[in-house]
Amino acid sequence: MRWEGTCYRAHDPKWAWSPISGAGAAAKGGRFNPIGTPALYLALTVEGMLVEMGHGFGHRFDPLTICSYNVDVDDIVDLRTDSGRAREAIDLASMACPWAYDLATGKLPASWEIAKSLIAKGAAGILSPSFATGARSDMANLILWRWGSDLPHKVEVHDPSGRLPKDQLSWS
Repeated sequence: MRWEGTCYRAHDPKWAWSPISGAGAAAKGGRFNPIGTPALYLALTVEGMLVEMGHGFGHRFDPLTICSYNVDVDDIVDLRTDSGRAREAIDLASMACPWAYDLATGKLPASWEIAKSLIAKGAAGILSPSFATGARSDMANLILWRWGSDLPHKVEVHDPSGRLPKDQLSWS
């Protein structure tokens, strides 16, 4: 399916110069990207982004750079609903697995198997419920494995004033 709209992300400031790289996610892995697989995790709402960035700590978080994105992407699999998950034979429990704990204990996270399977089928990304602590049932994320500056997988950071740094040296 095609998804078009505005998304939001809170970055570690050290990545502010490259807000659509996906390199940080590739280095550490994430719920829906095995280590080595670039991914761009975007919240569909500002409120959802705040929940995601807080990691369950509503009143304490590290310094962050907040960006909004103009997104127009195709080849998206919508896993926000029971019917969407059923079409792909994916269960919510596998999506919601304790992926970081699994990884730390030497177990392959079930959510990584989901990602690998969908990537192999040609999916550019998924729409997923938010699994962040404190997320409401209406909060969702767009997780991309393929994106760039052109259609059909277009993602642009909204920076009309050129406020974002151009490289790491901008911080010194």
